[in-house]
Amino acid sequence: ISELRKRLRAAIDKSRRAAADRRARVDAASAAYATFLEDKAGPLAHMVANALRAEGYNFTVFTPAGGVRLSSAKSGDDYLEFALDSAQPEPAVVLRVNRSRGRRVMQHERPLREHAPVDTLTEEDVLQALLQEIGPFVER
Repeated sequence: ISELRKRLRAAIDKSRRAAADRRARVDAASAAYATFLEDKAGPLAHMVANALRAEGYNFTVFTPAGGVRLSSAKSGDDYLEFALDSAQPEPAVVLRVNRSRGRRVMQHERPLREHAPVDTLTEEDVLQALLQEIGPFVER
């Protein structure tokens, strides 16, 4: 019984340390994400929306708490949105894409850049992701 209790305590301690480490990683990623939104994703989304308007595609930028959304004026269901996915082992910035065709709604989510810490993301990563996903919104 004493060996069992020792092993059980060790497992509990290991689990507590892992949870504390994870909380610290998520807190650091959240702080970096707020800076990312303010300095990179937000301004670049506004520039892309202005360029799309100049080409005849009416898009608007919204900044809900914890995200930046580039939304089509034609439908509120058509948007590209940046979000922090903290459910992964390493928190990451994801781009959520939501498109509608009639009653059918297509959604998918992808990391902005694979295996990249939030504080290493650049404006080029944001632009690359937006350019890769904007096609279906402007092909109609």
